[in-house]
Amino acid sequence: MTITVPKGFRASGVTAGLKTSGKPDLALVVNDGPSKAAAAVFTSNRVAAAPVHWSREVIKDGRVDAVILNSGGANACTGPQGFQNTHTTAEKTAEALSLSATDVIVCSTGLIGEHLPMDKLVPGIDAAAAALSDEGGSEAATAIMTTDSVSKQAVFTGQDAEGTEFAIGGIAKGAGMLAPGLATMLVVLTTDADVPAEMLDVVLRDATKVTFDRADSDGCMSTNDTVVLLASGASGAVPSAEVFGEGLTQVCAELARKLIGDAEGASHDIAIRTFNAESERDAEVVSRAVARSNLFKAAIFGKDPNWGRVLSAVGTTDAAFDPDELNVSMNGVQICQKGSIGEDRGLVDLEPREVLVEIDLQAGGAEATVWTNDLTHDYVHENSAYSS
Repeated sequence: MTITVPKGFRASGVTAGLKTSGKPDLALVVNDGPSKAAAAVFTSNRVAAAPVHWSREVIKDGRVDAVILNSGGANACTGPQGFQNTHTTAEKTAEALSLSATDVIVCSTGLIGEHLPMDKLVPGIDAAAAALSDEGGSEAATAIMTTDSVSKQAVFTGQDAEGTEFAIGGIAKGAGMLAPGLATMLVVLTTDADVPAEMLDVVLRDATKVTFDRADSDGCMSTNDTVVLLASGASGAVPSAEVFGEGLTQVCAELARKLIGDAEGASHDIAIRTFNAESERDAEVVSRAVARSNLFKAAIFGKDPNWGRVLSAVGTTDAAFDPDELNVSMNGVQICQKGSIGEDRGLVDLEPREVLVEIDLQAGGAEATVWTNDLTHDYVHENSAYSS
């Protein structure tokens, strides 16, 4: 049920015929209130899709009544007609639900540079509206999948200071073109807590900064990335920003981890933890540099604990460190000590799916972890064949 676990939400996932596979490809999420507060973050890619341009305007007043999401086409780089198709999608959704189009977020995902088949999408919206259910969260999660092998869902339950319970639910899609820029992939988050839009915006940005923004599968930033958070207020709970933020971050972290775990063709999920950095920013920069090193990622695929590739990536950053003081460990074995040879690299076991790389900068007390995955033959094959 996920996003329909919080009270005040209905969702659906249907097949509109946008995918040649015939799988579900259209999802709808509706906030029945009483509150319609919302916040969202979007890709920072300057080549942004039509739905992103539309939705940026919708969220400005902090209110969203519904989110309509399609897979089977990104509607990116499609010119004025693409924006008109987004507008039509919002208008049709509004008509089906008797609300305003300016309160409808539109999200699309799929191949860039092709128009959506509106003759299929428009009637699909009616079908999605008719299928709405307070148990439809899982169907919505399935309908937004593209190259995903599994749907991604998460739920958190908590209490406010008065003991009133509230819930947060989330769904996400993404298995490739995963790199941060304020948000990652398509994500819908719901809560029945009574939280104003201003607070939602702050906690959402704080949560995405340390979760989705640190899930970096392949260094490729999407044109369509959207994370939207809806609050119905239906539980009556009024949690503090700290309590709500902790729950939201937990949901986002679980979803981000599932996105990396389903990365296209990956055989290893890699956590790159940089610690003892002068600042959190330095720690993140170092971890991300390693995460984006194709040489490093290929080595992990080959089960080769090649720490030299880690150090060479660290050295490209402007982080504060002394090269002769760097330590690197892989799965608990310190194979690099003080910028030189450490323990026998043959002691490192890279057979498990999860790999932990720890980089000690010995420059301060801050740390940050970025999740990535290895670079495999299957990743190249899948992305070379995607458009066909």
